[in-house]
Amino acid sequence: MAIHYHCRHCGTSIGVLDRFSVHSEQIGLNILSSQERQEMISYLPDGNIYIKAICEDCQEALERNPQFHEQDYLIQ
Repeated sequence: MAIHYHCRHCGTSIGVLDRFSVHSEQIGLNILSSQERQEMISYLPDGNIYIKAICEDCQEALERNPQFHEQDYLIQ
């Protein structure tokens, strides 16, 4: 099982955790609401988990251009 982080705005791979035993508290998933978990986390049949996060480039773009928050994807 691996946990894959991808940017929700541009799709870039942010990183992968290849640990076999990770508790949700260790990676901060316990602070998400149930709706946020449904929107951000995908469980695949092969045991891998995909988490939608935000990369540094997209975060900087959002800080410089607050109107981008209205868009689902920053790169069209």
